[in-house]
Amino acid sequence: MSVKAFKLVSAVEREMLMGDKNYINIECIECCGKNLYIGTNDCFIYHFLLDEKVSTAGKVTFAATKQLHKYLGLKKPVSELKAASALTRLLVLCDNTITLVNMINLEPVPTGARIKGAVTFTLNENPVSGDPFCVEVCIISVKRRTIQMFMVFEDRVQIVKEVFTPEQPCAVAVDGYYLCLALTTQYIILNYNTGVSQDLFPYCSDEKRPIVKRIGRQEFLLAGPGGLGMFATVDGISQRAPVHWSENVIGAALCFPYVVALDEEFITVHSMLDQQQKQTLPFKEGHILQDFEGKVIVATNKGVYILVPLPLEKQIQDLLASHRVEEALVLAKGARRNIPKEKFQVMYKRILQQAGFIQFAQLQFLEAKELFR
Repeated sequence: MSVKAFKLVSAVEREMLMGDKNYINIECIECCGKNLYIGTNDCFIYHFLLDEKVSTAGKVTFAATKQLHKYLGLKKPVSELKAASALTRLLVLCDNTITLVNMINLEPVPTGARIKGAVTFTLNENPVSGDPFCVEVCIISVKRRTIQMFMVFEDRVQIVKEVFTPEQPCAVAVDGYYLCLALTTQYIILNYNTGVSQDLFPYCSDEKRPIVKRIGRQEFLLAGPGGLGMFATVDGISQRAPVHWSENVIGAALCFPYVVALDEEFITVHSMLDQQQKQTLPFKEGHILQDFEGKVIVATNKGVYILVPLPLEKQIQDLLASHRVEEALVLAKGARRNIPKEKFQVMYKRILQQAGFIQFAQLQFLEAKELFR
């Protein structure tokens, strides 16, 4: 049964990006605070400022103001963007080279520091160096079966480690010393410090696009066989039941307590608390779904949209209004980590009381008594 957990709101209309130039496509996005960066197939980076507005009726809209755009001088698409806000740097992957550019004016750093030979890259959100003025970058190298770890500073880069993998890696996520890798035929966890690796489960990257996503400390979300979204810890175990996706999921994101997935026709929302599918939003031609500091963004080739979560209290009240007491209580307990303790206790008592009255009206006296108690 459905819950209205998110609303889809347009952020950047196609006219703002491409005017009447139909050949321009969005290849990648990055969002950092109010800064939205878009990389295109004709080797441009666009920088927008996103302003969120909430009406008195609670309706959320976004106004995007274009700051500037920059041509990188190649005839290749900009394939990935990652912001390192502590360094005011944007890491740009184009033509297998990661270039450092200034987040404000999009100019390359004067030293020309870059990382060559990268197929794809990711940042370590749980860094091991302890240096606040450095980001740790993990790349899948153009060298066969090779992963490289770099430390990236404001104006220089330094290779830290090169690791060889049993098969060709095609996707990677990092947490501390742990790499979660999609290889050609399976997912593995690899500790790049000790070299110890652990097989997770088989997966055929020739048939489907692998998904490897860090969702919290020492935990990853993976696209498993049979259309399952599987959770795995760095110890190679799963502490949560899987969620049932469609067979052709393109991307996944986390917005607690929900896992959001994108396929060719829909955005689906599953609860991590009871694994049930809660919402389906029709969305054609989507090819990017990512979360940035809790903001979930989806994009087609021509436009960018934001999935705005409805307040958890509103979702709980909607469930109670539909007499879905169990689901409301599960969601209320799960909301504990998102709401300050005192506020949560007041809210939770009120929800228990409402749930008790619903059970009482349905003549479920024992259940009502427990809730009232």
